[in-house]
Amino acid sequence: MKNRRHSGSGPWGWPTSAPRGFTLIELLVVIAIIAILAAMLLPALSRAKAHSQMAACLNNLKQLTLCFTMYAGDYNDRMPPNNSVYDINTGQPIPGLDLSQTWCPGNARADVNTTNIEAGHLFPYNRSTGIYRCPADKGQVEPLGGGKLSLPRTRSYNLSQSINGIGGPAVGLWWIPSYQKTAEVNNAVGIFAFIDVHEDEILDALFGIPPPGSPWEGIWFDLPANRHNQGGSLSFVDGHVERWKWKAPKIFHSLGEPVRADEMPDYRRVQGAIRQTWDN
Repeated sequence: MKNRRHSGSGPWGWPTSAPRGFTLIELLVVIAIIAILAAMLLPALSRAKAHSQMAACLNNLKQLTLCFTMYAGDYNDRMPPNNSVYDINTGQPIPGLDLSQTWCPGNARADVNTTNIEAGHLFPYNRSTGIYRCPADKGQVEPLGGGKLSLPRTRSYNLSQSINGIGGPAVGLWWIPSYQKTAEVNNAVGIFAFIDVHEDEILDALFGIPPPGSPWEGIWFDLPANRHNQGGSLSFVDGHVERWKWKAPKIFHSLGEPVRADEMPDYRRVQGAIRQTWDN
């Protein structure tokens, strides 16, 4: 007489046990291991993201400086015009300046689109609006009437006052010397062109800082960005780019704020990378 197999029996008729699930303790151990691994990996991933954003920021400045160089090549060595200066109280352009003569018009805090970027003198040399904004810039558009919009800003960078800026006796700003042609720059490797600007302070497209001995020395006209691990990005007239690690964090309090004692070395460093007098 043939033996009948029971449901759940093995291939030779031996009974098999039902599959066993995980116990609660085993599940908790697995969850704990996953949490530990995540805690170990997240800081590394965060650092990798920050490093990637810093590299992208430096590349943006590299591209803008290449546009700067091509512009000078097309205009008999004259560097891009840099007349974009806005009143810190009204957010409007200072009366009397010809804003058609600027590498990038507009108010970086209030612009809701890239129209002003596209009207600038450098835009024809690289028609990507993305290179005007640092990927780590979390600033949102702030209309002149007040409030904030859930829109990212379109520009994070300014061009140094030393680069064909508004200084000179013709406009009464004798204490802000600037170069008009690249051949005038006798230290192209040490004079910065573009700089990443603090998101709470950026306004117009010119980065100003009082030269040594000027009436306003000891004040930040514009504040460098602090986005990249307490560092900022700069490009130089010769075309190279650098990340500068700041001695002290850049914390915005008010426009035209005094330099803190702990950040004076940073202030002097930036001062050292501009045209300091009309004679040098």
